Amino acid sequence: MFTEHTSENDQPDTNAGATTEDRAWFAIHTYSGYENKVRSHLEARIASMDMRGKIFRVIVPMEEEVEIKQGQRRTVQRKVFPGYVLVEMIMSDEAWYVVRNTPGVTSFVGSGNKPVPLQEHEVKTILKQVTKETEKPKAKISFSKGQSVRVVDGPFADFIGTVSDLNMDRNKVTVLVSFFGRETPVILDFLQVEKI
Repeated sequence: MFTEHTSENDQPDTNAGATTEDRAWFAIHTYSGYENKVRSHLEARIASMDMRGKIFRVIVPMEEEVEIKQGQRRTVQRKVFPGYVLVEMIMSDEAWYVVRNTPGVTSFVGSGNKPVPLQEHEVKTILKQVTKETEKPKAKISFSKGQSVRVVDGPFADFIGTVSDLNMDRNKVTVLVSFFGRETPVILDFLQVEKI
């Protein structure tokens, strides 16, 4: 999932001599926690300064995460890259000025004063990761192999065991619990255990 601005007019300004091949994605630094405000301010500036032909999309990459707080499962939105906003634009002096002088923007990512566009495969990976996460939220885990955990749900609730394996793809954890004097492996959902 991501927060995005898409312009109604996705054609570049023909007077500037730019083509759609000149479009590129750029990462901009923002104050941490102000990513959505920067997106809103930038969208307003794009509209008011008539830059829809140069600045096309503004994205704050977000993903859903399942966490347990006070015994309740909650799905929360988490920023994939805190402190960054992605902008698809045609780099020109005016477009640079509009983005760079948006409240909350500290700089473009690049070397020196020259913004460096993100590579196409990086953008595809980010967009694919963000859209994939909307299908199945991932669990937030705070434990690792060999760590002691308490089972909080299911038939083994209140048992204490040791993590022996983590399956990130299936959101499963194998915990060795002492059952009738023997260590028995139990496969549980990430949300059924908590770190001690």
